[in-house]
Amino acid sequence: MARRVVIDADECIGCESCVELCAEVFAFNEEEEKAEVILPEGGSEDCIEEAMETCPVDCITWEDSD
Repeated sequence: MARRVVIDADECIGCESCVELCAEVFAFNEEEEKAEVILPEGGSEDCIEEAMETCPVDCITWEDSD
């Protein structure tokens, strides 16, 4: 089963640590002042895991996709 990375926008504080670590997967939405996933199914899994571990509010998770 495939999985994709998601950000809980309600929890995100806009610190941009995930964007700095993994710019191919995450971007900063200036309008919302929060990070967003721009490549949910792709990117380096190591990079995504590092972004998850670095996130100060733990709002980045894996979700199973059908």
